[in-house]
Amino acid sequence: MVDVFEQVEEELRSDRYKRLARTWLPVVGVILVVALVAALGWWGWDSLNSSKAAKGAEAYDRGMEALRAEKPAEARLAFEETVKEGNDAYKVLALQQQAGLAVTADKIPDAVRLFDQAAKTSSDPILSDPAAFKAALLIMDTAPLADIEARLTPLAEDKRPLHAFAQEALALARLQHGKTKEAREAFVLLQLGQDVPDDVRQRANIAVATIDAGTAGALKSIADAAKNAAPPAAGAANAPTPIAPAQQ
Repeated sequence: MVDVFEQVEEELRSDRYKRLARTWLPVVGVILVVALVAALGWWGWDSLNSSKAAKGAEAYDRGMEALRAEKPAEARLAFEETVKEGNDAYKVLALQQQAGLAVTADKIPDAVRLFDQAAKTSSDPILSDPAAFKAALLIMDTAPLADIEARLTPLAEDKRPLHAFAQEALALARLQHGKTKEAREAFVLLQLGQDVPDDVRQRANIAVATIDAGTAGALKSIADAAKNAAPPAAGAANAPTPIAPAQQ
């Protein structure tokens, strides 16, 4: 009798295991297939990205060599190839170089468009913010204050890589549009900031002293110095040579 019970119990266990197998084996199979597809997808994406980076690097290097040889037409073609073939990082750099060529040719609207395109190409602020900042500087003297603020305010947030430079540009824009009080407040914050570059702090000191002396009109030289001072940036594109701020 005991043998009969054991046999029945074994058959019940067998049936239970079969039901579990029928239930879970398809699920496990799907998981394994998904994992395999994901692994193959990652491998393919990584290979493609490496290939695009290599092609972008080669074309970008040719563009830079052409620039050094003062062959802007050849440089432009190489940078266009970089934008077409390269990964996002090289696209951002190449678009900024194209924008620099447009500035040299006095084609400011084209330069702004190219800098904007570069800024939208990457979600990494280290790559995108320098391009967005340069576009904002190019429209400082012509665009309404609201447009300038819309461009610079996100860049001026504390954790952004160029926040001090963007805060300075915002202060200068507000000063140019007659908002002296708001501009002075921004310059004071730059004076007191803990991670403000020395040249920005120096210009802020001069700006506050000049505003307090009632000679804010003399700040044009400071504004020009700020616009021409190239902030640290990855692959800065044909940035103007920095000049020392005017002493008042």
